[in-house]
Amino acid sequence: MTKIRVGERKAAREPSKPPYNADMVAGALLERESRIIAKLLLTGLAQGSWRERLLQDNPLQKRSQKTILRQAGLVRSRLNLLDQEGWRLIVRGASDTVRQLLLAACIKHNRLLGDYLLTVVSEHIRLFEKALNPRAWSTYIEEIKHRTSVVATWSPSTKLKLGQVTHKILAEAGIIDNSRSRKFIPFFLSPEVASYLQNRDETYILKCLDLS
Repeated sequence: MTKIRVGERKAAREPSKPPYNADMVAGALLERESRIIAKLLLTGLAQGSWRERLLQDNPLQKRSQKTILRQAGLVRSRLNLLDQEGWRLIVRGASDTVRQLLLAACIKHNRLLGDYLLTVVSEHIRLFEKALNPRAWSTYIEEIKHRTSVVATWSPSTKLKLGQVTHKILAEAGIIDNSRSRKFIPFFLSPEVASYLQNRDETYILKCLDLS
């Protein structure tokens, strides 16, 4: 694990209240789609032109306009939390690096994922568990619904789907081997991603990704 020294900077960008949302059901890391949309964002297209390009040219190669807009909206909302340097890294970076930066964007977009990493996944690793407990997600959801009212409004199917997508994200990012067995594999933060996050005082995300 790359050691991070945040140093003396302004207050870290940590939200005061956990902004949990269910948007993640629309997709996991979506690496290919994120590369395409990051490239579009770097062109500086206006909102109308951006939407027109997606629907007419269909660079995401989806069958329906509804799917195009849904996935593009999710990806863009994540990428908007980065900056142009982050977009360039996503367009040009190696797959492992890109996936880690997309993981950081997912955490920034939805603290539901970040808190799962910070409290549940990291605790399993600290206790030298070889895999995530099969009930880890359901237990986590039960715990947070008592302190975050929006979680209690989600249907059982939404909670289940969020768990499936969360574990797919962890597998794609190289934290677990796959979303079924959920066995841990060694995770090392890319120096490029570590530097990007450190330079932007992303203390919360760095804590989430400290899985050594």
